[in-house]
Amino acid sequence: MQHRAVLVNLPKSESLDIEFSNIGYSVSTGFRKPRKQILRGVDGCFKSGELTAIMGPSGAGKSSLLNILTGFQKSGVSGSMNFRSKQGCRGWSEYKKESCYILQDDVLHPLFSVQEVMAMAADLKLGNNLSRKAKQMVIDDVLEILDLGKAKETRCDRLSGGQRKRLSIALELVDNPPVMFLDEPTTGLDYSASLQCMAMLQGLARGGRTIICTIHQPSATIYEMFDHVYMLAEGRCVYQGDAKNTVEYLRRLGLSCPKYHNPADYAIEVASKEYGDFGERLAAAARDRSWRAAAPLKSILYHSDSVLKYSEEGKTTVLIRPPSELSKFFVLVHRSGIQLFRDWTVTHLKLALHILVGVLLGLLYVDAGANGHKTISNVCFMLVNSVYICYTSLMPAVLKFPSELPVIRKESFNNWYKLRTYYAAFLFTNVPVQLFFTAVYSATAYFMSSQPSELDRFLMFLVVAMLVGLIAESFGLTLGTLCNPVNGTFFGAITTCAFLVFAGFLVLFNHMPRYMYYITYTSYLRYAFEAMVHSVYGFGRANLPCPTEGDEISYCPYRIPGVVLQELAMADTNYWLNVGLLFGQLVLLRFLAYATLKRKVSRI
Repeated sequence: MQHRAVLVNLPKSESLDIEFSNIGYSVSTGFRKPRKQILRGVDGCFKSGELTAIMGPSGAGKSSLLNILTGFQKSGVSGSMNFRSKQGCRGWSEYKKESCYILQDDVLHPLFSVQEVMAMAADLKLGNNLSRKAKQMVIDDVLEILDLGKAKETRCDRLSGGQRKRLSIALELVDNPPVMFLDEPTTGLDYSASLQCMAMLQGLARGGRTIICTIHQPSATIYEMFDHVYMLAEGRCVYQGDAKNTVEYLRRLGLSCPKYHNPADYAIEVASKEYGDFGERLAAAARDRSWRAAAPLKSILYHSDSVLKYSEEGKTTVLIRPPSELSKFFVLVHRSGIQLFRDWTVTHLKLALHILVGVLLGLLYVDAGANGHKTISNVCFMLVNSVYICYTSLMPAVLKFPSELPVIRKESFNNWYKLRTYYAAFLFTNVPVQLFFTAVYSATAYFMSSQPSELDRFLMFLVVAMLVGLIAESFGLTLGTLCNPVNGTFFGAITTCAFLVFAGFLVLFNHMPRYMYYITYTSYLRYAFEAMVHSVYGFGRANLPCPTEGDEISYCPYRIPGVVLQELAMADTNYWLNVGLLFGQLVLLRFLAYATLKRKVSRI
């Protein structure tokens, strides 16, 4: 296992040069149509200790090249890449562990402070054998260097644009990665913040890191800060060299940059053919790498083992190994728990609404469970109970993963944790909360509607209600990863209505055409409805009383539980079989939700 060296005070990082040759990339334009060529056999070398900018007009292939170098884009790619360090060539898996990709959008947890997200990043990236004090020293050093020390207690959703950008970088610097990719790091920043951001990246590069970023149209001041510019036009490299050599390079090709004109703007204009088509000439001249200046002066500290040094009550040396997935699991569980507690719409508001709706249904169906005259209303109560639990579990779940996908994508791609670890932690924290809410609602509605006051019947009723909630949530999670939130919400509502129709009450089973009856086996609300009815009216329940007013004798056919089951065509059904089928659907949908989430993350 590759162990990365991390040092307090952000030491100089291990050098890692990236060489690529004949990189091509094409995309499909439609069925039976020719593929569109995005990159056309580009070559280059990005060295450690340099701040490299990938530039070019829109559609030139900047983001495509960056995605290929990071491994974000794999299909449709040709060519070769080599990763060289002082110890020799590195393999792809080792390179992936040594690099990080900071996306254009600053994806942060809004409910946590800067200190909290940095502490969680340290726990996920650094070994458990490093003390909390030493980890805090790392955090303080990183925040101080990135000028975030005064914002430690500020929540992430209250940071300015520049602070958010620097925090995104700080999170990846916790374990001192040798290679950093950034997609449009100055997007959304004003001139001052952009200048500060690029100066910070230049300083990180001077520490021996390989810093590569895409940038659209930098100012002249920012452009001069780049040690290496890699210019693309129509998928071909038209310049690779020092930013300060750009004007002279173009002049020798007969293209004179006007005085006081931004060299970056002029190079982009040339690449955009505003002064004529010089594509072939520029591409041929770009193969000459002599325009590259000598590497910036730097003193790189190489590490051949996994030693981390820090000052803590004397000179101490600690072996640092990446934490296990089990350790990361507990960190993610802790994070998810705090997130659930702080998100009042998911916990506090939902709990209050469950109690309120339970009381309202209890008052609406008062005495329905113990009055033979109200048996039909009580059966309706069970169906309403299932549908309410279904909707309140399904709809929030549809939005759950889409709202967190950017965070999951960034953290899993940058090797914070494996996707299965995140999913397991999510289930570990979310399932008990879901079960608790269902229990609170069900207990309130069950006893207020005068259902049988027998512990075994209540527990059977509660088990079914909990399974309905978990199945609906699993179905919502699957929908949220298969389609966008709007379509997922619409499809979830429609399918729930369809499941309701085939549950066996709005249309009785023995009143359905035979071919329609077979469709009911696809509805989990059918199994839930049957199981709830049996939990209340099955297992040899005694006849229900039928209260009369005065001497009036009323007709009360449904006081006999067996007659109720017979009329609903449920006399031959088995409660435990229905529970088993519900549990099987739950397991299947949980695995399906994970599979669709994994597919969604890999395709973003």
